[in-house]
Amino acid sequence: MEKNYKDYAMFMKALSDVTRVKIFEMLSDGELCACKILEEFHITQPTLSYHMKILCESGLVDSRKDGVWMKYTINDFNLKKLKNFIDAIGVNIKS
Repeated sequence: MEKNYKDYAMFMKALSDVTRVKIFEMLSDGELCACKILEEFHITQPTLSYHMKILCESGLVDSRKDGVWMKYTINDFNLKKLKNFIDAIGVNIKS
């Protein structure tokens, strides 16, 4: 399988912000509504939307509309892709 370094760069860029890392970790427990994510931060809804846009555009997070709210989940395929990439880098590191 050919490595797509652009994808990996997008994943890492999306996770280069403390707020987005925390959101990503929160999503590891399963699907969350934007309202539940917002409760954990001292940010406005537009700021949350900005962070979620970056996570979704990177491919690490999927979204779906449920009534007036958006619900978010981790994209398992792309998470696995990122994990495999990082694991492959670590193979040649000597302790």
